[in-house]
Amino acid sequence: MDTLKGQFLVATPDIGDERFAEAVIYLVAHGDDGAMGLVVNQPMDDMHLSDILAEIDLDGDDDEIRIPERLLHQNVFKGGPVDSSRGFVLHTSDYFRDGNSFAVDGDVCLTATLDVLRAMMAGKGPDASLLALGYCEWSAGQLENELRHNGWLTAASSNELLFSLPASKKYEAALAALGVTRATLSPVSGNA
Repeated sequence: MDTLKGQFLVATPDIGDERFAEAVIYLVAHGDDGAMGLVVNQPMDDMHLSDILAEIDLDGDDDEIRIPERLLHQNVFKGGPVDSSRGFVLHTSDYFRDGNSFAVDGDVCLTATLDVLRAMMAGKGPDASLLALGYCEWSAGQLENELRHNGWLTAASSNELLFSLPASKKYEAALAALGVTRATLSPVSGNA
């Protein structure tokens, strides 16, 4: 089986689930047992990374907490409908902790432990990051079936799309990377 790990899923009008309308999902795992990914273009309303960081119990002196300015207004994303109270940080590989970080593809890692947030608060975190609450999950063969039924397009990984573009621009950018526009994306498709 060819893996789609480290690639984007881009929702088509055929997706059939409003939760994923115009979603861009970064796949962190894909294999014979199923797949897992994070929606990277649906920010949570009125929630920023600084809100999450302010709630973390560091077991230390609050006077030591200095949230870097660049993190104050960083979005927190709706990673998916599964376990929405659990946080995941996608980040560049300049931050990696054995046993806590998982290398996804090339320069992208995933960490789901508080150590990455603590490092970010101390100014020692990754150069680029994205925090998502919840995740998307597919059982064995489910994603492949959705792909066969034209629910998703796949696009190559891009750190610019993942970390740099505003959330509102990611869907259009993912389509453009495929040579498609929203206007040319038909809600009725078939298989050749």
